[in-house]
Amino acid sequence: MPGYEMSEPQLRCVLPFEAVPAEVRLLRKAAAKQLNLWGVSTATDEAELLVTELATNVFKHVGEGVSATLILERRGERLRLEVHDKSQAVPTSKTAGCDEECGRGLHLLAALAVDWGTVLTAVGKAVWCEIAISSERACRRIERAVEALERYQVVSGAMPLLGRQRETVLTDSAVELIANLLHWSAARGHDPDDILDRAQMHYEAEADAA
Repeated sequence: MPGYEMSEPQLRCVLPFEAVPAEVRLLRKAAAKQLNLWGVSTATDEAELLVTELATNVFKHVGEGVSATLILERRGERLRLEVHDKSQAVPTSKTAGCDEECGRGLHLLAALAVDWGTVLTAVGKAVWCEIAISSERACRRIERAVEALERYQVVSGAMPLLGRQRETVLTDSAVELIANLLHWSAARGHDPDDILDRAQMHYEAEADAA
């Protein structure tokens, strides 16, 4: 599968877990701690969100309580996350029975990751994604934001526009997308105000370092 075969990782961490909500919270914290040890704390927020999404999909679509494994790998200027489980059912937003929330989850994965995909293994499958941790990270963040907003317009049925009209629609889409993400975080037991504060602190820290 394109994008899957890569050079040997510089750093690697394997974290087995059971697919239950309580374990997902612990897994997210363990991943954040590992990234801090590797000195790539700037990728923590994105990584935590992606870990949550990947692990949550296991207990929603494979089975609650099943055994799975998260693998973190530092490969050059990218951080790779893989979640392995024992099902060979490949996730897709068009899968029969995949509800609107599932589609949003895959959309979020595509928006945040530089690349992502699924590969079948001898005992099941691995869903993987990669995020950038290089000096070009800020530029890539802006590119991903535009890509996400353009996809969001398509999902919401808005027509592509040009010039000032396009900027206005993108701004309105950004507000709507942020609001939906806050609903998503609240539904998972997070404090939306805390999410906003963390995002603001993360933005200011990166802006100061730029």
